[in-house]
Amino acid sequence: MRKVYLDHAATTPAHPKVVEAMMPFFTAKFGNPSNLHDVGREAKNAVEEARSKTAALIGSKPEEIFFTSSGTESNNFAIKGLAQANSQKGKHIIVSQVEHFSVLHPVKTLEKAGFAVTAVPPSREGLVDPAHISKAITKETVLVSVMHANNEIGTIQPIAEIGKITREKGILFHTDAVASVGWIPVDVQALGVDALSLSGHQFYGPKGAAALYVRKGVRIKPQIEGGVQEDGRRGGTENVPAIVGLGKAAEIAAADMGNRAASLTPLRDRLLAGLKQRVPDMFLNGHPERRLPHNVNVSFLYVEGESMLLFLNMEGIYVSSGSACTSRSLKSSHVLSCIGTDAAAANGTLLMTLGTGTSAEDVDYVLEKLPPIVERLRSMSPLYEDVVKSRKKT
Repeated sequence: MRKVYLDHAATTPAHPKVVEAMMPFFTAKFGNPSNLHDVGREAKNAVEEARSKTAALIGSKPEEIFFTSSGTESNNFAIKGLAQANSQKGKHIIVSQVEHFSVLHPVKTLEKAGFAVTAVPPSREGLVDPAHISKAITKETVLVSVMHANNEIGTIQPIAEIGKITREKGILFHTDAVASVGWIPVDVQALGVDALSLSGHQFYGPKGAAALYVRKGVRIKPQIEGGVQEDGRRGGTENVPAIVGLGKAAEIAAADMGNRAASLTPLRDRLLAGLKQRVPDMFLNGHPERRLPHNVNVSFLYVEGESMLLFLNMEGIYVSSGSACTSRSLKSSHVLSCIGTDAAAANGTLLMTLGTGTSAEDVDYVLEKLPPIVERLRSMSPLYEDVVKSRKKT
């Protein structure tokens, strides 16, 4: 049976060269980077080399990169750290409603601590209007956070336009770029952001290695205290093998960036066009053009996403019914809800994310197997039976 993995938004396999780069740091080069002896310096040099490679991927300076354990930690660090360190300037935060929970939950925590929060709604296609951000700004606004690309529906936000507004107002601007770094070009200077989150396992690096970019001169309060690591911003012994892996993944992504979008976009469009042709009562979620090159998020009416997922799994096709962070929850996607998708349609949603190893044959295999699954599940639905009867009458 063919195996087709279309869940790269959840995680990616570590690139073989990433694994190769990491291996010595589990055994022969096992030193603690904080030690001054040769074994420690060897590990320290490896960490700094990875910092430079990570910085190069997003156009920052190496000293502006702080390693963390995950995109979730990076987002928490950014939201809480920036707001708390700059609270003397104001206590108002602006976010979009479609942010990842690792942004929305820290914001709720800060709200309980006395901060005011404005959550800006997106358009039906998931876009945040820069004019709405500008309108929401008050004299108390200290931080704006809008994700670069949505991890579920793939919509790419107008970050540079928002960044221009925040710079003119002297307000800090953070973007969660976990879903986009490694897949499309990301340059912190062009975007005009003060902080940016990324995560290695999203682009063929290891799990447990991520980073937060913080523009030089920006004050941020540490969230993990008790150590001098990461220039005193994030305490704890560095995960050297994972950091080395992140650096290697960043190096590979920087070299391969042009090829990734060029090869994945046609496959994405092939999959979407094939589904539209074969499956009625289906629609795309997110912006049709301003979207990640590997993201296909579609809702099938009169059928449940989890049922489709399980039947696809039996055919060797691995997809998601939403964000990996919420896939075990019975709640429907807050992102789909915010863009106006009703609960029934949201529950019939599949998220398919392609990767560098995805082939045209893989796409065709999905197009062969998925439509009959949808048809079979709909044949068991009393609701769909009523719809069919109604259409026959008209």
